[in-house]
Amino acid sequence: MINDAMFSITVPGSTANLGPGFDSVGLAVDRYLTLHVKRSDSWEFVSQSKELAGLPTGKDNLIYEIAASVAADYEQELPPCFVEMDSDIPMSRGLGSSASAIIAGIELADQLLGLEMSQDEKARRSSAFEGHPDNVTASLYGGLVIGSHREDDTDIILGGVPEVDIVAIVPQYELKTKISRNLLPTEFSYRDAVKASSVSNVLVAALLQNKWDVVGKMMSKDLFHQPYRESVVQELRKAYELSLELDDVYGVSLSGAGPIVLFFTQVGNGRHVKAFLKDHFREHDIQLLKIDTHGVTVKHAVSSSESILP
Repeated sequence: MINDAMFSITVPGSTANLGPGFDSVGLAVDRYLTLHVKRSDSWEFVSQSKELAGLPTGKDNLIYEIAASVAADYEQELPPCFVEMDSDIPMSRGLGSSASAIIAGIELADQLLGLEMSQDEKARRSSAFEGHPDNVTASLYGGLVIGSHREDDTDIILGGVPEVDIVAIVPQYELKTKISRNLLPTEFSYRDAVKASSVSNVLVAALLQNKWDVVGKMMSKDLFHQPYRESVVQELRKAYELSLELDDVYGVSLSGAGPIVLFFTQVGNGRHVKAFLKDHFREHDIQLLKIDTHGVTVKHAVSSSESILP
């Protein structure tokens, strides 16, 4: 079927928060959801990827629901398609699997209907669907993003491509975002809010200046979410302790809502950290991640060259 596709859409996964950058800082990573799209008599989504096992195959698929919502806003109807999906983004682990589906759905509608939506509109729409901009806009743009999504507007700042290796501890169990979010407090005191925000502000400034020693320090000072999620992600506390044994590790953070835990280290040192962690987390998968620099890409069947969206 792939050779007969009209076009293919590839969307990177992402990690969010990087510690105190809660719901506002995202980073695209080299795990991907790909759609191969072909016209058909009815809508059908199929996949052989284990990461997509059990997902809806018809119009109740999240990707279709997002695409149909976009089409309705433009008062158009989507032509039925057969969509073959591939993914190596772990589901419900904290690498933006749902965010990648949201971006895929928006891009699917854009391509099928020739909407030519701007990147700003895609960022706004995806943030509204997700409720926050970190994962979705990282998947949209690639690299590092810092964003704010509000009822009146969505503002995204692109932070380039950080110079860092990332090693992921990938637990075998899933952790639903809703469950993880229910662990968080409903409100902060004014004093605590100021303190937590100052840590987040320094994190962002350090990221933009590539000062990873400071980035790692701020990751450990997070007050927004990691202290509350340690109770269900026991790997996080162990990761903190192990990071002290590695002089070349900048810092550790929970990826999104978890349970994946990330180690950030010098470029070229990721393999060493991966080997070290394999000895301490034998029951989990240890993966070396790289930063995706392109964001969502589209490849049309009429051309052998890949089109990278501006």
